Amino acid sequence: MASVMNKLRNLDAYPKINDDFYSRTLSGGLITLISSIVMLILFFSELRLYLHHVTETQLRVDTSRGEKLRINFDVTFPALACSIISLDAMDISGEKHLDVRHDIVKRRLDSHGNVVETRQDGIGHTKIENPLQRHGGRLEHNETYCGSCYGAEAMMSVVIHVRKFVKLIERKVGRCQTLRSLTRYGACKREGFVQRVKDEEGEGCNIYGFLEVNKVAGSFHFVPGKTFHQSGFHLQDLLEFQEDNYNISHKVNRLAFGDYFPGVVNPLDGVQWTQEALNGMYQYFIKVVPTEYTDVKEHVIQSNQFSVTEHFEKTQVHIQSLPGVFFFYDLSPIKVIFTEQHVEFLHFLTNVCAIVGGVFTVSGIIDSFVYHGQRAIKKKMEIGKFG
Repeated sequence: MASVMNKLRNLDAYPKINDDFYSRTLSGGLITLISSIVMLILFFSELRLYLHHVTETQLRVDTSRGEKLRINFDVTFPALACSIISLDAMDISGEKHLDVRHDIVKRRLDSHGNVVETRQDGIGHTKIENPLQRHGGRLEHNETYCGSCYGAEAMMSVVIHVRKFVKLIERKVGRCQTLRSLTRYGACKREGFVQRVKDEEGEGCNIYGFLEVNKVAGSFHFVPGKTFHQSGFHLQDLLEFQEDNYNISHKVNRLAFGDYFPGVVNPLDGVQWTQEALNGMYQYFIKVVPTEYTDVKEHVIQSNQFSVTEHFEKTQVHIQSLPGVFFFYDLSPIKVIFTEQHVEFLHFLTNVCAIVGGVFTVSGIIDSFVYHGQRAIKKKMEIGKFG
């Protein structure tokens, strides 16, 4: 048994020095104090990383198909009334959503930005297809019917750029082409729209809600007037509302493609363009990047990030630019995957050992250098060779 103990004693990699041979110095004490502080700082830093999750990032090709894209928006127009703003959405697959009203809320704002009224019946104009209703066994005019101004709707301005052609259309549909003439005809009076436009004159509008669209490239836009589709053309009725100038000053309070996830940054949140004569087409070109976020509880959030560039096309004298705010979006084929995870305990233990051993070794080297340097200087001073 004694021989076994002797063999184990010979394996000791840390031979002990008799305390009588220790020499403690002031510099060694300072180095020990500083190294201990550094060691504690690094230890608590590593402990903090261990107690909190870390996020791993991966890039993969997006292979999803047939999904929907949710667009959350909150936009304020300080110089456009709610009654004259329409929201349209379309994509490259050919699907169109004109004069969107579902899942939309609009708030009338006065000149100071205070909320006058909140409506949840959507944006645009309520349109009931049947102009007649049965009452007491006979047909009478439906007072809620939004008339077409005697067929003028089908001939209203196309998304065109030539003002001369617009004036030609005005002459063809002259009976209901302006707000003043709208009040002269029964069909336009019954729809009750004229009075609403007059009531909201000088007001602004805050529009918020969401759109569910196909997960393909497309666009959505806020424009003054009423939009419709006729004979394969995208038409916009601007003439019955107002003069030629529309102030499209706006503030994007929020724009997000999908649900929120930790760390997401939406670059358009809070962007504001406010000028007294901001008349023309304001365009946002958006690149949407599909994103998947998995938290430590393995809850998966399917969302998107995006980048954006902007362009403003001002209305010119001889060129009729379609006024409004347009958002054109395209999808990236690359998907970003974020995964939250905790640091493994063995990894934490390894880092702690590396911290303790590394700091102890480096401080020992520094102490040895300082100690031997002091001794060399002292010897030279004793023999008078220092300096």
